[in-house]
Amino acid sequence: MTNREKIVPVLTILAALLAVWYAAVVFLNAPFERDTAARAGTTISFSEIVPRTMAQARPVLPAPHQVMAELWDTTINKPVTSKRSLVYHAWITLSATLVGFGLGTLLGIALAVGIVHNRAMDRSLMPWIIASQTIPILAIAPMIIVVLNAIGIAGLLPKALISTYLSFFPIAVGMVKGLRSPEQIQLDLMRTYNASPSQLFWKLRWPASMPYLFTSLKVAVAISLVGAIVGELPTGAVAGLGARLLAGSYYGQTVQIWSALFMAAGLAAVLVLIVGAAHSAVLRRMGVRP
Repeated sequence: MTNREKIVPVLTILAALLAVWYAAVVFLNAPFERDTAARAGTTISFSEIVPRTMAQARPVLPAPHQVMAELWDTTINKPVTSKRSLVYHAWITLSATLVGFGLGTLLGIALAVGIVHNRAMDRSLMPWIIASQTIPILAIAPMIIVVLNAIGIAGLLPKALISTYLSFFPIAVGMVKGLRSPEQIQLDLMRTYNASPSQLFWKLRWPASMPYLFTSLKVAVAISLVGAIVGELPTGAVAGLGARLLAGSYYGQTVQIWSALFMAAGLAAVLVLIVGAAHSAVLRRMGVRP
């Protein structure tokens, strides 16, 4: 497949989404313009409504160019140390994301290894791991934050723990599947070589689990970012993308909310791309052809 065959469908979908977005902007913001004209005792035509809906200070749905202008202003025009800079807020959220992601990765892999090698853990722990994800994170996050604050733990760690809670699950499930992916004939062959359990793990199970691990890591790093943002909401945080979303909701700044959402989406995309690049590098190191 050529680059053109890859790019054209993506651009077509983006163009369609932009068209739908602009149509929705007119539809959702038009009532405000009609009400304003009615209060002023004047009439307003559709040709006058359309440009006004694209430039409202506090629109119900901001137009794409308003979001892009806000992103440009808060990333390029503002110094990164400014509390109005999205780069500053993104770094606050990213730091908690990376710590939580690292802890979640270690926890997920450790649990998967234990489940694969211990029948009791497999039968007792795996159902609890699955059940843990049925609890809405919006319900458990405030409890985690409040309890940790009560014992003097605040700042980065509580948010990181929420990210850990979300990110360890796909890694644990994926690694259990990956460590069990070698076929029985491969396991039998290793036993004919008189391989020890550690050799069986490092020379067969671990390499076979790499595709599963990195696929899980892509999911985990994205939801780890979500966990960090959610962790900032119940604390009334003054920094971070969650704080920007919270402040925007308080003051009705929808453009600020959407710009923070786009920054979060872009940050998640970059993190997933980094994990994907690491996956490719590991596969090349293992001798797998792309």
